Amino acid sequence: MDGKVHKVDDGDRLIDTHEAAKRLGVGYRTLMNARIYGGPANIPWVRIGRSIRYSTREIERYIRANTRTSTSEYWRP
Repeated sequence: MDGKVHKVDDGDRLIDTHEAAKRLGVGYRTLMNARIYGGPANIPWVRIGRSIRYSTREIERYIRANTRTSTSEYWRP
């Protein structure tokens, strides 16, 4: 295992902050700040020792929940 991706029993994967940021199209500091201060990009995460990991399932859930078809749609955090 390369140390960055961990398998979870249900087929979900845990990925590091850099990979999660890449999937979301944001900087890794955006996720770090969301973890520390909260905010709209506050995606659940897991601490494994000193490492922070994000579930690919939670990232996909976040993307689906925040997908809009119009700029006039009401945004709810």
